Amino acid sequence: MLTLTQNATLIVKEIADQQGGTEGSGLRITAEPGPEAGLAVTTAETAEPGDQVLQQDGATVYLDQDAATMLDDKVLDAAVDEGGRVEFALGVQG
Repeated sequence: MLTLTQNATLIVKEIADQQGGTEGSGLRITAEPGPEAGLAVTTAETAEPGDQVLQQDGATVYLDQDAATMLDDKVLDAAVDEGGRVEFALGVQG
């Protein structure tokens, strides 16, 4: 299952709070189909049917089924750049 670094955990919680998030709100990661498949990240109040739910140290991330499969052995890191934009990065676990 996907895990979060400490930085990613803090940033996910901050994003949810900035969006006026309620209990359980967080980020949703979905797999984008097509020849140049990728991932999309949006804010979410609750899980969609079939989502895998990752809760780590108060941060909540929802993964659609395809994203959950793609990210099963990954760790999500995050940082804020000089312009204030959040940048996510994936690495391989352990």
